[in-house]
Amino acid sequence: MSHSLFSLAFGVGTQNRQGTWLEVFYAQPLVNPCAELIAAVAPLLGYTGGNQAITFSNTQASQLAEIVKGIDATQGALLTRLAESHKPLVATLLAEDAALTSTPEAYLKLHLLSHRLAKPHGLNLAGIFPLLPNVAWTSQGAVDLGELAGLQLEARLRGELLEVFSVDKFPKMTDYVVPAGVRIADSARVRLGAYVGEGTTIMHEGFVNFNAGTEGPGMIEGRVSAGVFVGKGSDLGGGCSTMGTLSGGGNIVIKVGEGCLIGANAGIGIPLGDRNTVEAGLYITAGTKVALLDDSNQLVKVLKARELAGQPDLLFRRNSETGAVECKSHKSAIELNEALHAHN
Repeated sequence: MSHSLFSLAFGVGTQNRQGTWLEVFYAQPLVNPCAELIAAVAPLLGYTGGNQAITFSNTQASQLAEIVKGIDATQGALLTRLAESHKPLVATLLAEDAALTSTPEAYLKLHLLSHRLAKPHGLNLAGIFPLLPNVAWTSQGAVDLGELAGLQLEARLRGELLEVFSVDKFPKMTDYVVPAGVRIADSARVRLGAYVGEGTTIMHEGFVNFNAGTEGPGMIEGRVSAGVFVGKGSDLGGGCSTMGTLSGGGNIVIKVGEGCLIGANAGIGIPLGDRNTVEAGLYITAGTKVALLDDSNQLVKVLKARELAGQPDLLFRRNSETGAVECKSHKSAIELNEALHAHN
């Protein structure tokens, strides 16, 4: 057995009455844990290699805590607390960043993103959707949908209310991770698996999906969809839609460079370079025809928006008289042609 792992985490979670995992909470996930730690925990867990999620008992948690505390005090302290749990425990060991095979594995990778231990599209999330059960997220935690009605009745008979906040595959991030140095006005609008960089403010209408996020600092007032990573100092205006794409095991990323501004009700389907501006209400897809203007407002050429992907210092706007989409650069026609040829 190799003494190297991609990731290791000890968690506590929720199972339904059939013993199926609904969710897992990992307080201190690790990336590339030390060989000494792996060698210490593997025999007690019965780990022999590969990617595995292994359930363990409170007694084993106490034993692991004793073994680990001299190697990693933080993990030792965590295991001491886990030994007191009334909920099921699981150790997830990932030998490699491969396609997902279990719910605990899926939750570990979502935690790695929200703990800022991996950036959007830095992990293999192939197969994640079938492994995340659709559950009721309630005032008593995750509840299997088939068991919800019975639990609601039991709560009423006790004179209590079992409140259902959402029915979804993904929980809100802040129930699992609250990254340092962020402001989130409405926590229900940020999913577990979002990467929220330090200095980011997410306003009430802002939304950040899993496997997407912001490098920070910056302001999010619109939607950051899966496949989008927003650079430093960017501002996504209210109601904007920055749409990325996930298909199969591929990673198609729409990156928003540093210092960008995407206006209210605007959206993009191409990556933006640094210091780009998209005016309010303008939606740009990869195939949008764009009239490229130089610093003197002279037409350089008409091209598809994808040819401008990643170029810095551009202003995208719509001509109020003709309705044509225009892109203005501070460069001259000659400089702009040379820059485009070099880029393509």
